[in-house]
This record gives sequence, C-alpha cells and structure tokens, in this order.
Amino acid sequence: MGRVLSFGYGLVAYAVFLGAFLYAIGFVDGIIVPKAIDDGEVSPVLEAIVINLVLLSIFAVQHSVMARVPFKRWWTKFVPTPVERSTYVLLASLALILIFWQWRPIPMVVWQVNEPVAASALLGLSLFGWFIVLVSTCMINHFELFGVQQVVYHLVGRAASAPPFKTPLLYKRIRHPIYLGFIIAFWATPVMTAGHLLFASVTTAYIFVGIFLEEKDLIAHYGDQYRQYRAKVGMLIPVLRRSE
Repeated sequence: MGRVLSFGYGLVAYAVFLGAFLYAIGFVDGIIVPKAIDDGEVSPVLEAIVINLVLLSIFAVQHSVMARVPFKRWWTKFVPTPVERSTYVLLASLALILIFWQWRPIPMVVWQVNEPVAASALLGLSLFGWFIVLVSTCMINHFELFGVQQVVYHLVGRAASAPPFKTPLLYKRIRHPIYLGFIIAFWATPVMTAGHLLFASVTTAYIFVGIFLEEKDLIAHYGDQYRQYRAKVGMLIPVLRRSE
C-alpha cells in the first residue's frame, strides 16, 4: 500500500508541476492564462518591487537549498527517499504558483516593438526558448528529473541506480541548455514592462547562482570527468573549436 501511495503522490506532484510549467509559459508571454505578468491590480511601485522580490526569493531559496546534497541527506531522514524528488518538485511548483497568484504588475514600458512581424518573431523566439527547456529535460531523463521514475521504480520494487554522466545532443555543445532556454524565454518579448524586466533580471541572476551551485555539486560527484567537460564545453554559448 505504501508503494501505491508513493506512486500516486509522485503522479500528483508531476501533474502540479506540468500545470505550473504550462501556466508559466502563458504568464511570461502574456497568452491564454487569466493572469499574466502584466495583469492584475497595480500597486505603488516600491510595494510591487518588494512583494515581487520576496516572491522570487521564496522560489530561489526553496529551489536551491532543497537541491543541495547536505539538505537531501537531512531531509530524507523524514521524507522517504523514493518521494524525495517528487516532494522537491511539488514544493517548487507551489512556489511558482504563489508567484503567479501574488505577482504585482509594474506596467511602465521599457521597450515595445510595434511592427507586427518583429513582434511575432520575438514571441516565437520566447516560445522556442520554452521548447528548448522541455526538450533538454527529455535529453537527460525528463521523468527522473521530475520524480516520476523514482516512484515507478519503488512501485515495482526495482532499485534505482545512480545516473551516469552523459552529454547527449545539446549537452555536447552547451552545459546548461535548460537554463539557456529559460533566459531566451524570459527576455524575448515585444513588450518589456518594468515588471517583466524585474522578473527577467532577477531570474537570470538566479540562474547564474544556480549554475555555480549545481556545477559545484557535479564536480563533487563526478570529479575530473566533469572538470574536463566544463573545460571543453561552453556554459550557455557553444564554444567553437579550431578544428571545426
């Protein structure tokens, strides 16, 4: 029964993540969803900045702290190992939902592209960034990344092995295509408001902090194998070799 409950919990956590991810596309790009990044009641600018920074900080702290190995060692004393990743994914998704719900728009326009073809191209580029994010997760193991594989293995009584170091497709050219996709998605917009600029700037800064922390963990785990990979492959921009 415990295995069945863990499996159901993992599926629910994944469903919440998937809904939050799809909503995030509409939230950032201002399409389809009922409340996007520039929608909602306008608050005084300083109040909006403070609230938005608090919201982004909640996500950043949860996302970074819970991903660290020392925290996982402590956390799994209370949370069963098979659902540890699902719990992380669920809490990260809830932090995102909190941002969508409580975000305060700052509608002052920083730049605006009115030419229809150029505006559509920027929107298309943002959607392409989201596509890069999703495809990149599939290249390394989408379902393991979001906790589904762990609960499936637990359900069938199969032991999960440590994931091997691999660099498929995009990862042969850039070390962090998922983060690159997010940066493209956040910055490619025909209308950049002050609120959107705050969101893009803070999340991009957090991405670089996240890369630093993530690579520190990867070096600790894979050692020289990852050091050699880092020396040869660009972080977010492909490195062209002379032989090419």
